[in-house]
Amino acid sequence: MPSWNIHTAHVERLIDDGSLDDVGISHVDDFLFGNLVPDIYVGYMICNPSRKIAYRETHFADPSIIPAPDASLFYRQFVRGHDVDEVVLGAWTHLLCDHYYNLRTTRFIDRIGVSAGEQTRIRKQADFDLFGRTLPIARIPRLTKRLVRCCEAFPQYPIDEQDVRAAIAVQRGVVRRNQEEHVEGAPGYCLLTEEFFTKTYALVDAVLHEALRRYSAGDDPSDLGSVSGLQVE
Repeated sequence: MPSWNIHTAHVERLIDDGSLDDVGISHVDDFLFGNLVPDIYVGYMICNPSRKIAYRETHFADPSIIPAPDASLFYRQFVRGHDVDEVVLGAWTHLLCDHYYNLRTTRFIDRIGVSAGEQTRIRKQADFDLFGRTLPIARIPRLTKRLVRCCEAFPQYPIDEQDVRAAIAVQRGVVRRNQEEHVEGAPGYCLLTEEFFTKTYALVDAVLHEALRRYSAGDDPSDLGSVSGLQVE
């Protein structure tokens, strides 16, 4: 899956170009935190969460080698027709991001004739982390009473305050590492390529802008991030 530095970079781009203001998202820290939410209880990013929830429940996908989460299903169940907060919208955009990065990864390895498997997953994840360290990030969500309330009321499953604090601590470490180990120039990827990341980053950026634009306008974005809907090359 895209590393938290990649998720953060996409959120910071939306913040910096004013897109979140345009769609009425005023609590940007809550939105950023929402972009971390689907990973909190999986057990990878946070070592000892208060509980674990199966990946197929948090990401709407079977835990295959390179799964493509069904962001559309999350949207239909928890966003469409509901009065939602920024944490929920952030979780939705996290799943959109995961969907397109992983979908394009699967298509890339198919084209170059690499078999899916554990070693391929490890190489892919290492490249994702390396690409993430080429991106300048700085934002860490602030712990506020509002954020805690929104997390406790998260409609898919409640998020305990201790896990909110733990996720913010992990994010602080992600940002610090990105700044201390920032990668300049074109990294030497072991599976993917610079062209892959350039095109995928631009695609996901466009998808997130389009998804939020449609949501704000009251249009239906449920074709985005669907395992059976809009596909990409």
